[in-house]
Amino acid sequence: MKKFFLIITLLALTALTIFVYFKFFFVFGVGVKTGELNYVVYKGYFFKTYEGKLIQQGFRSEKNSGKVGSNEFVFSVSDREIAEKLMHAGGEEVELYYKEYKHALPWRGYSPYIVDSIAFVSKKQHREVSPPPQLLEL
Repeated sequence: MKKFFLIITLLALTALTIFVYFKFFFVFGVGVKTGELNYVVYKGYFFKTYEGKLIQQGFRSEKNSGKVGSNEFVFSVSDREIAEKLMHAGGEEVELYYKEYKHALPWRGYSPYIVDSIAFVSKKQHREVSPPPQLLEL
């Protein structure tokens, strides 16, 4: 009887290990996203992580709701050096390589999409901003 419970326990632990691995650690997909970097922030209550948003060209529609919005890619960054580079590239066109997991872990970030490298950042031509005409008259 002891042998039976030992085998059942070992099978249950093996199944649990496999389940946790595929749910949280298995890389489900690898890809590239290109768009305008909206923001990258460092936030969290217990586990501080870098979180960001990329706005992609085009529009998406919510099925059967009639809403139309921009394509947004919400991601996490696990490497501090990459996050700091992205923090200085706000509003720029960037190409990001990422790994997709099935679920997020608190210490890895809020998103299942983890950016692991930057392909390029295209610098926009910054033009000089002049004050609105009504302010010039004051």
